[in-house]
Amino acid sequence: MERFTISLDTELAREFDRLIRVRGYRNRSEAVRDLLRGQLELLRQTNEQSRHCIANLSYIYNHHERDLAERLIGLQHDHHNLTIATMHAHLDHEHCIESVILRGPTADVGRFADAIKAERGVRHGQLNLISADVENQRTSVAHSHAHGNKHPYRHVHLKPKS
Repeated sequence: MERFTISLDTELAREFDRLIRVRGYRNRSEAVRDLLRGQLELLRQTNEQSRHCIANLSYIYNHHERDLAERLIGLQHDHHNLTIATMHAHLDHEHCIESVILRGPTADVGRFADAIKAERGVRHGQLNLISADVENQRTSVAHSHAHGNKHPYRHVHLKPKS
């Protein structure tokens, strides 16, 4: 672990300490680490340095919208290579929320999220994307190994960037 010292003017230090209390950090170091990670992630995404990602796409939609549920399921099936899991909840008599866990090439995940959010009847779509490295650096393609005592599965391991 590396240590470094920073100087803040009094008012900025007070505001930072308020942020720490509001967000529940135990100390300034935890808050600074979190802020740095957020800014580094933003830089990676802005500069398109993130080739792979892990993501959560959440959206609210009106399930009475003609054929919308079927279109959403169809898009997920069309992108089964990106979709890990979907959680669905009913909000009221008309609206549902879905949260879709995704992983894969960042550009593909982004295009999929845009397609979902563009569907007529989908509202409040939000993509939370985290850059990831392919864990097996020898190849960037899927590799085989056994999980448990059963069958080998072909897949890519993605490790979130710190």
